[in-house]
Amino acid sequence: MSKFTKVSKRGRKFLFAGKGMSVRTGRFLGESMLVGAVTGLAVVAFKYMIDFAHHYFAQLEDKREMVWDNPARWALLFLPATGALLGYLLIKRFSKLEHARGTDSAIQAFHKHDGYITSNVIPVKPVASVLTVGSGGSAGYEGPVTLLGAACGSAVARILKIAPRGRRILMASGLAAGIAALFQAPLAGAIFGFEIFYSSSDIEDETVLPCFVASAVSYAIYACLIGQSAWEPLFILDNQYAFSNGLRLLPYFALAVIVAFGVRFYISFFGFIEKFFQKLKVFGWTKVIIGGLLTGVIGFFYPDILSTSYSVITATFSGSNEVSLEGLGSFTAYGLLILFVLKVVATSFTVGSGGSGGLFAPALVCGAALGAAVGMIFKSLLPDAIGINPQAFALVGMAGFMASALRIPLTSIVMVAEMSGNHRLLVPAMWVCCISFWLNSGWTLYRSQVHAQESSPVHLM
Repeated sequence: MSKFTKVSKRGRKFLFAGKGMSVRTGRFLGESMLVGAVTGLAVVAFKYMIDFAHHYFAQLEDKREMVWDNPARWALLFLPATGALLGYLLIKRFSKLEHARGTDSAIQAFHKHDGYITSNVIPVKPVASVLTVGSGGSAGYEGPVTLLGAACGSAVARILKIAPRGRRILMASGLAAGIAALFQAPLAGAIFGFEIFYSSSDIEDETVLPCFVASAVSYAIYACLIGQSAWEPLFILDNQYAFSNGLRLLPYFALAVIVAFGVRFYISFFGFIEKFFQKLKVFGWTKVIIGGLLTGVIGFFYPDILSTSYSVITATFSGSNEVSLEGLGSFTAYGLLILFVLKVVATSFTVGSGGSGGLFAPALVCGAALGAAVGMIFKSLLPDAIGINPQAFALVGMAGFMASALRIPLTSIVMVAEMSGNHRLLVPAMWVCCISFWLNSGWTLYRSQVHAQESSPVHLM
C-alpha cells in the first residue's frame, strides 16, 4: 500500500469519523440549504408584492375621513369583496386547492400526502393573498407564506427525486423558512417548522436540524435583498418594559385565563361562520363576495380591522392614541375589547367564506388588543408599586393567544421576543403561554393538526 493511500484513508477517517456521519445525513442539510435559498428568494418577491399593494391601500386610508360624500371612504365597502373575489378566481383557475387556508393545506400535505404540494401554488397563492389582504380583507400573510415555503420544499424534493420521507422533511424546512423570512424571526420560524403539525406538545423531531438550516439561509437571503429594515425586529417594544416583580405573575395568570376564553371565542365563531358558508347553497365566488362585503361594512365604520391591522400592534406597544376606533374612544380598554371582537368577526367573514389569507396574523392582533385591554384594567385596579404596564401585557397577550389558538407554545415564546426585540418578558410569556395552551387542550384553529405522532398516518406506516 502506497504512502499516499495511507494518508488518504487517514484524511477520510478524520473528516467522516463518527457513527452518524454519512453522505446521506449531510445531503439532507445541503438540500435544506437549497430549500432555504429558494424559499428566501420567493419570499422576497412576495414581500415586494405586499409592499406594492399596501402602498396603494395606504393612500386610500389617508383619505378615509368619516364624511358621507367621501368616495374613498365608500370604497372601503367594496374593496375587500373585490380583492377576495379576484383571489378566489385565481386559485380556482390555476390551483387545485379547494380551500384558501394555506397553513392547514401544508399540515394536511405532511400527514396525508407525503409532503406533496403542487408547484402551481408558488406563483398563485401569493398573488391571490395580496389581492385579498392588500385590498382590505381581514387576514394575514403567514398562511400564504407557509404554503409558499412548503411548496418550494416539496418542489425541490421532486426535482431531486427524493423519497417521500425526505420530501416531508424538506417540505417542513420550506414551511419554516417562509415564516422565518417574512416575520424576521429565524429562530421562531425554525421551531414553527417542527411544532406546527401536532395540537399536543409533540414535535416532528426528524425535521429539527433541517428547519434550523433552511430558516437561517432563508432569513439571511431575505434580509440581504430587502435591506437594513429586515435585520431589525418587525415591531419595537422598549426594553424598559421588563419583568421585575414576582407579584405580577398573578395578574398574568388572569391574563392567561382571559386569553384562553378569547381563543375559544375566536375558534368557535370562525368555525360557525365557516360551516355557515359551507352549507350556503350558492356558488363559491358568491360566498367570497358576501364575506368580503360583510368585512367591508365593518371596515367602513372601523377601518382598523381591515387588512393585517399591524398598526394596532404598534399602537399597543407604544401606548399612544393611534388606535382610531371612531365613536368608541381611542386606546381605551373598552375600545380595544371591541376591536378584538370586530377583528375576530371580520377575519371569520374574510377567510371563512373562502378568501385567501391566514389566521396567524389576526391572532397576533387579537392577542395584543386583548392583552393591552387587560393590562389597562389591572393598571387602574392595582397599586402603582406592582408596576403594571399595558404594553407588556400586549406583548405577552400576543404570545399566549398564539400559543393557545395555533398550538405552538415554543414558537410563540420565542417569536414575540424576536418580533419585538424585547427579551426581558420571557418569564411572563412562558407562564401565560403554558397556562393558556393547557387550558385549551383540544381547541385549535388548524383542523388538519393531529393530536400526537401516533395519530398521524405518517407514523402508522
